[in-house]
Amino acid sequence: MLPAPRTPGHYRIALVCLGNICRSPMAHVVLERQLAEAGLAGTVAVTSSGTGGWHEGNPMDERAAATLSGAGYDPTRHRARTFDQDWHDAHDLVLVMDLANLRDVGGAGERVRLFRDFDPVEPGGEVPDPYYGGDAGFQEVLRMVERTSTSLVTTLREELSPT
Repeated sequence: MLPAPRTPGHYRIALVCLGNICRSPMAHVVLERQLAEAGLAGTVAVTSSGTGGWHEGNPMDERAAATLSGAGYDPTRHRARTFDQDWHDAHDLVLVMDLANLRDVGGAGERVRLFRDFDPVEPGGEVPDPYYGGDAGFQEVLRMVERTSTSLVTTLREELSPT
């Protein structure tokens, strides 16, 4: 179940990882496309950020971008941002990639959850950070992100559609 939108007719989701160059931007690109395909792009807005500001303003990690491009996504618009605590009030739902990110944003709550709480295969799991690994890690993250995004879009469609 999703928390209610703060503004009727609009829903804002923030995706958060450590540096905003691998996991959360991959999820951002995939989720936005799936929302568009589901006809929800005008209703649901997605942003992404990192809890650390090391990469502020930089494009996505080249390996993450290559993984997305290879799967038919466009990673070129992404620029890294840093999570701001004000985002709690500006978003309906903050989804973090792992338990460290969860601690960094202040812990779980009604509007703060793990991204993979929506994963149909392993609900509540973490999205592993592929940064220090090879291409296989980025492919694994893409698979997790795609299936979790599909499940999240289904939930959004069911819960945000007028009855």
